[in-house]
Amino acid sequence: MNSLCSEVGYFSLNKYEEELCGDRVEIVESPDGDSLVVVLADGLGSGVKANILSSLTAKIISTMVAQQMPLEECVRAIAATLPVCGLRGIAYSTFTILHITDNRQAEIIQYDNPHVILLRGGKSVNYPQTAENIDGKLIYKSKITLQENDTFIIMSDGVVHAGVGTTLNFGGQRSDIIDFLERLYKTEYSAKALATILLEQCQVLYDGKPGDDTTVCALRIRQRNLVNLLLGPPRNPEDVNRMMSLFFSKEGKHIVSGGTTSTLAAQFLGKELVADLSYQDPEIPPTATIEGVDLVTEGVITINRVLAYSRDYLAENSSYTDWSRKRDGASLIARMLFEEATDINFYVGKAINPAHQNPNLPIGFSIKMQLVEELCQALAQMGKQVKVSYF
Repeated sequence: MNSLCSEVGYFSLNKYEEELCGDRVEIVESPDGDSLVVVLADGLGSGVKANILSSLTAKIISTMVAQQMPLEECVRAIAATLPVCGLRGIAYSTFTILHITDNRQAEIIQYDNPHVILLRGGKSVNYPQTAENIDGKLIYKSKITLQENDTFIIMSDGVVHAGVGTTLNFGGQRSDIIDFLERLYKTEYSAKALATILLEQCQVLYDGKPGDDTTVCALRIRQRNLVNLLLGPPRNPEDVNRMMSLFFSKEGKHIVSGGTTSTLAAQFLGKELVADLSYQDPEIPPTATIEGVDLVTEGVITINRVLAYSRDYLAENSSYTDWSRKRDGASLIARMLFEEATDINFYVGKAINPAHQNPNLPIGFSIKMQLVEELCQALAQMGKQVKVSYF
């Protein structure tokens, strides 16, 4: 293992007036974290049939890879299993496989999908490809030695076809997509952000009515980044110093959430707690500052908004343009947890806040614990390594 990790984010658009997507992404990670396989399958046509075909393809490949079968055998099995449409003369499902080993080596296997784009230093670079005929199907294979911030863009052909026939379009030109990505690229963008922005452009080019299922999956090689979040005082007041010592001894960024928690953190550090009385969002309490703390926010109301953002992030990601730019406490936490962090430590105090016992407030101890649990689950679904310590 090394200090690098693979960050994956993907997003899909259904063909206009179709309820199901004909593209499917499957991600398989080995238990030891040394191997990651991403499969994007594109079923022929659209709707139910395409969804079944792509799901079957992606699931077979990912399952075989999870059983540590050689990729060549997986490809041969799929190539032999999937028939060719007699009418169109094309495969019932195409696929792209990206296999990352120890975050140092990438192997790409591509069959009839648009070829993967590799951004290195924000610029597209060519990578070696060899062609092999497997059971009458032309398969392209590549092996690449990885560098930090290498970013792979995997696409279904809905991206290439976006806007065909209009004045502004990718028009089947890979070079247009590359030009867009190079102008867009910033090292601080997460894989999910890159996938979302490119897909939003496709939505624009399709004029809101995609002519095909459209999927973008981005994978970025990046340094691990630890963020620590402290929420609530400990149940036993005698544990305050132990909780604070453990929290502040961790490397990485530190977020303190909650009024009482912020006061205790300031006292522990011997620093002043300075409140900001300006509201960046009328529904989210203002932030504060403590020297030595990266972000100080209110507690449950703010975390509840972060949880809402996390649910949307895993679904439509329609709130991205809000929290990626705003300066309120919830948006700042969302950026740190969703975009910056690869590893997250939660330090959660189980003291009951007297203010939350007000019957006019819909906040209770069990709700606070549920917020933490659901947020941790959402972050884990994003691929974060999450650890929770209760006090």
